[in-house]
Amino acid sequence: MQPESDNSTPSDFWRSLNYFNLYRLVLVCFIVFIAMVFDAERLFGAGKGRLFMMTGGLYAVVVMLSFIPLRMRWLPFSWQLAGVVCSDIVALSVLAHAGGGIQSSVGLLLMVSMAVAGIISRGKITLFFAALASIAALLEHTFAVLYDDASVAQYIQVGLLCLSYFAVAGLAHKLAQYALENQNLAQRRGRDLIGMAEANRLVMRDMQDGVLVVDEHDSIVQMNPSASRLLHTGEVSGHSLSVSFPLLYEQYQQWKNSTMSARTTLQLDDGLQARLRFVGVERDAAQGAVIFLEDMQHVQAEAQQIKLAALGRLTANLAHEVRNPLSAISYATELLQEEPGDARQARLLQLIRDNTQRINRIIQDVMQLNKRDRAQPETFELSMFLPVFAEEFNQAERVESGVLVLQAEHNRMIAFDRGHFRQVLWNLCRNGLHFGRHVSGSLVLVTGIERGRVVLEVQDDGPGISVEHQSRLFEPFFTTDDQGTGLGLYIARELCEANGAWLEYHGPAGERKSGACFRITFGERRFGKRPV
Repeated sequence: MQPESDNSTPSDFWRSLNYFNLYRLVLVCFIVFIAMVFDAERLFGAGKGRLFMMTGGLYAVVVMLSFIPLRMRWLPFSWQLAGVVCSDIVALSVLAHAGGGIQSSVGLLLMVSMAVAGIISRGKITLFFAALASIAALLEHTFAVLYDDASVAQYIQVGLLCLSYFAVAGLAHKLAQYALENQNLAQRRGRDLIGMAEANRLVMRDMQDGVLVVDEHDSIVQMNPSASRLLHTGEVSGHSLSVSFPLLYEQYQQWKNSTMSARTTLQLDDGLQARLRFVGVERDAAQGAVIFLEDMQHVQAEAQQIKLAALGRLTANLAHEVRNPLSAISYATELLQEEPGDARQARLLQLIRDNTQRINRIIQDVMQLNKRDRAQPETFELSMFLPVFAEEFNQAERVESGVLVLQAEHNRMIAFDRGHFRQVLWNLCRNGLHFGRHVSGSLVLVTGIERGRVVLEVQDDGPGISVEHQSRLFEPFFTTDDQGTGLGLYIARELCEANGAWLEYHGPAGERKSGACFRITFGERRFGKRPV
């Protein structure tokens, strides 16, 4: 029955043993060649010469045949190593005896076998091989003393040779153990590096901030997806930073020359801003850098979430602490108005009632902010929704026919919370109606497509928004109307963002030379970034 192959031993052990066998083949070929060239019988005598040639030939055959089990791995590794070393001990001991005993120095060749066996086996079995080699050397010299008149005094040389076997075997064993520890350490470090590289890849991939790694030659080594999104580019690893991103390269050079702080702001496309942070990386006296790009829109979105949470708590307190006494004041005012009084008293009571109603509207508008995080989008067509909305708006606001005009194209599907969308449109249309001229076509709702996204414009024929007020248009509590709360447009934009849309102001639209235009762009919106 064929023995099972040894698959538990590492492949480098077998490779090393195969190289050792090649060395043995070269050695025996050299020995046989020398014996043939210089005539072993003439050198050592007829009997010992024939013994030398026969042993060398047999040794060569054994070495060549040992390649077969090594290649097929029929026997366990330790068995095959023991067979190789033991055959060396026997063959070289016989060759040493035939070549003149201890004086032939053939026994020194066993030191190579001891050293290689210690390095390959990496175990204490090397000392066992050294003991076998020492016993073989002592037996060979004892036989020479008894039958060949060898000198007894040469036992000292034999003893020194045996000590050399043990010294070489022990040193090889220690070196092998040291090499094995280093190999295990290298493997652990390799696994750690692989784990760190994988962790680095996952961190780079999932980081919300953009990251660019630049080497000492200002070439981009690595770039994560967030940086690609912010810089509107694909994979540019290996490209020069100055060629790919000139503006960023200019900031980087200023930081390298110590003319700029490690934190600055970079203006990106589409009105976006990124806060830059540079961190130097030194490697072998060459300095590269890691460039972090923090999306300011994302920072603002996080601040917005904190602000909304605070407003949510504020509205809860307002509902309890303000609306109840406000209702009592309003009810008392109505009762006083029912009693007879002079005109001055009636004006004062009406003033109280108007202001209580205004405060109540402010509280209602603030409480609408809580609806931002409760969006339930559904898909519907604008051309079906807008006529129903226009009819409700005209009736509720008492708008004459023809003032509000629809220019809605078919097949314009959007995903939006219906209640939120109705509130946004109502707010925009009421503002347009308030500042418009109340004539036919004063208020127009127009749908269309821009850059692959559905848009809806609310156009009016009023005076428009002045340039100095446009930057503050969507700020909370900012208003140019004494009767307004300043929360309508702010809440409208918040509701649009909650539904993945973007609300912005434009100047006069179409053929109008005056008026305002508010545009809603529908589509996904992440981290406060405007749809592109």
